[in-house]
Amino acid sequence: MVQGGCETGQFVCAGTVLDSDILVRYVFDAAMDGPASLPELDQATPFRLLAPERPFAPVIFTSAHSGRCYSADLMSGVRLRALDLRRSEDSFVDELFSAAPAHGAPLLAANFPRAFCDANREPWELDPSMFEDRLPAWVNTTSTRVGAGLGTVAKVVASGESIYAAKLLFAEAERRIFTYWRPFHDMLSRLIEDTKARFGYCLLIDCHSMPAYGQGRRAAGRPVDFVLGDLHGSACASRVTRAAEAFLSAKGYLVRRNDPYAGGFITRHYGRPAEDVHVLQIEIARALYMDELRIEHLPIFASIKKQITELVAAITLQVHDLIG
Repeated sequence: MVQGGCETGQFVCAGTVLDSDILVRYVFDAAMDGPASLPELDQATPFRLLAPERPFAPVIFTSAHSGRCYSADLMSGVRLRALDLRRSEDSFVDELFSAAPAHGAPLLAANFPRAFCDANREPWELDPSMFEDRLPAWVNTTSTRVGAGLGTVAKVVASGESIYAAKLLFAEAERRIFTYWRPFHDMLSRLIEDTKARFGYCLLIDCHSMPAYGQGRRAAGRPVDFVLGDLHGSACASRVTRAAEAFLSAKGYLVRRNDPYAGGFITRHYGRPAEDVHVLQIEIARALYMDELRIEHLPIFASIKKQITELVAAITLQVHDLIG
């Protein structure tokens, strides 16, 4: 099982992780379809909350970019193939971290696709060139994310291709933000407040994946496997970041901090250690566990998921020693 030993700021894993007897309220049960079509999921709600029957760790896991519910209204006016849209997903990240409830921590996962509404952006980061009508003056039209075409409502997919055949109305952006973005963050805010009320503090692990071309610098030609983002130490206790880095490095992975991903909106907005809320963003290289072209599990997926489960277990067991 996973044992303690946090005095040095390291997660210690000895052997296998034992299953918890905590009952999980919800499960991931949607099988992925073939690479040429969109997933057919019956998900009317903007998110899934997988929660333990009894939380016993002051930790929350989020997956804001693994949503794959491509409803007919979202697909209206889209000019791209299904596969092009899906390459913007953090595919299968929700599955990789799905053991969180078994270890006493909730997992909040978006159902809506990142290509249509990005929960890791400010609510009103919009590109005016995407819209027929004039945007309100209070909309953020000048951020670097907007400039890259990756605002709250994205203009392009990961490959840089435009998503829409024609311009949208601002009312459509409003609808998506109120229908998808806001409920996701309302629930996340509630989880943080509930966790603080129960334990006195909260650690949020924001889970993402990175494409092969976005892995940052290489060491001796080797691609980076994980990037840990804590806004250069301002969003999370340094002992948590060091412990996660040591755990993953001990597994043989190449790990970097804050390069090239220091943290997005979730990390910036919620990461306030002075107010007892710590946020660590984890980016995992997609090439480790999936075929990026076909959007499919690699044969090694189960093994990678087991190691992520060990990381989840270590974090939930040792968080009290790290920031408690």
